[in-house]
Amino acid sequence: MRVNKMNWDKIGRVTEPGRYKCFFGYLTVTSDDIEVWMRYPDATFTLITQMADEQSVGEDYRLGAFDIGNPEH
Repeated sequence: MRVNKMNWDKIGRVTEPGRYKCFFGYLTVTSDDIEVWMRYPDATFTLITQMADEQSVGEDYRLGAFDIGNPEH
């Protein structure tokens, strides 16, 4: 099963930027990503594959475009 969307709950509601180990590889979260989640906690991001360096183990991803869903709720 391929994961292509990420929400804040799936990454453990992280509050600091960084590189986090996930069940599908590693995810880099930026301060901008966290700001979106602080404002829209139910937002989902599209995962984008990053180029791995020689020291990386597993696949690396970053967060791309996001959907805030229905902001009325």
